[in-house]
Amino acid sequence: MTLIVEPERLRRILTLALPIIGGMVSQNVLNLVDTAMVGTLGDAALAAVGIGGFANFFAMALLLGISVGVQATASRRKGEGRTSEVAIPLNEGLLIVLLVAPVLSALLYFAVPAVYPYLNADPEVARHGVPYLQVRVLAIMFVGMNFAFRGFWNAIDLSRLYMGTLVAMHSVNIFLNWVLIFGNLGAPAMGAAGAGMATSIAVMVGTAIYFGLGFKHARAMGFLHGLPGRGEVMRMIRLSLPASLQNLFFSAGFLTLYWIVGKVGTSELAAANVLINVMLVALLPGMGLGLAAATLVGQALGRGEPEDAERWGWDVTRVAIVGLMLLGTPMWMIPDQVLGVFLHDPSTLALARLPMQLVGLLMAVEAIGMVLMNALLGAGDTARVMRVSIGLQWLLFLPLAYLVGPTLGFGLLGIWILQGGYRGLMAATFFLIWRRGRWAEIKV
Repeated sequence: MTLIVEPERLRRILTLALPIIGGMVSQNVLNLVDTAMVGTLGDAALAAVGIGGFANFFAMALLLGISVGVQATASRRKGEGRTSEVAIPLNEGLLIVLLVAPVLSALLYFAVPAVYPYLNADPEVARHGVPYLQVRVLAIMFVGMNFAFRGFWNAIDLSRLYMGTLVAMHSVNIFLNWVLIFGNLGAPAMGAAGAGMATSIAVMVGTAIYFGLGFKHARAMGFLHGLPGRGEVMRMIRLSLPASLQNLFFSAGFLTLYWIVGKVGTSELAAANVLINVMLVALLPGMGLGLAAATLVGQALGRGEPEDAERWGWDVTRVAIVGLMLLGTPMWMIPDQVLGVFLHDPSTLALARLPMQLVGLLMAVEAIGMVLMNALLGAGDTARVMRVSIGLQWLLFLPLAYLVGPTLGFGLLGIWILQGGYRGLMAATFFLIWRRGRWAEIKV
């Protein structure tokens, strides 16, 4: 595959993708700031926040698929020229979140103390992790709404609004981390729970900003022009549900991975948390390009141009390969300098060194998988993406990780080698599906 993209198409990709990438990089920088701040409290607190973050993602995974449904439908409507109906999918997504999320938050808040010890048996990890996760699940409704808005802004080429809102949210979060984790400005020193509270408050601020932007930019497109009909809501659920289930199993898979690594040791778990967060700094720009591909594919299909949709998928993949290879270079060239920002115990850093280098070397493979997966989601091929993602993670990677890591004793490095193989196989599968082109026949 040649990596050359025509200048005009490259400008179109970057105009759409760069604000998304900027917002996603800011989101991961925030995660890294959280990790660095909490890391000063010790390995137990660091492991607790890592488990809690993915447990929270798991708890709200069924709502996050709404973003895929909103983006796929709104981008089609824009491509079809149905301007006054473009925001109707957003209304549907917001209504679904409003109906489901409050009940989900209440149930999870009271379940966390009983469930958390099953995620990690270390009492010190649970002591930090339970209050952190409880305060995070209280904000599930706001996270779900923010994802619905994100899908909408990306679909209508206003991803810059998404980036600006994330920067504002993260600024609030970093400041409140400083206040609440360490007890500055007269606040109590809440430790890991303070990091969770800071994140939840920042998410609520972001929701308020998004509604203000919706009234400013999307009223003429149908934003909040009345309640959606039952048929429209059910159509959105049918389109979003496979992506929601994919998110659910993906996040459950990460929780299971944390559990497996925890069977190896607490130091390995702390190292794995840093590895994942550092990896996401490089991966989320690829995800941003993938979201751009979803919009470009959806709009092209809305115009009735499937050949152009296919070409957009390949063009964005080329851009992502180059970008992610560059971002992965420090991971394999200077892993100790990258990891040393977060890991202060020399033995824990040594555990993470080779896995970090492996992550850096496989960034080009990740680029292919992420862009083409999102391109398929933008085409509405959510069910097939779900089957591939869940099947490879749960039927292949996780059973082998348990066998190789804690059972056979190959530890963290063995698990990370397996993860690289699983991600490569998934990228190859999405490559073949995209090349066959059957996704172009899907109606949204």
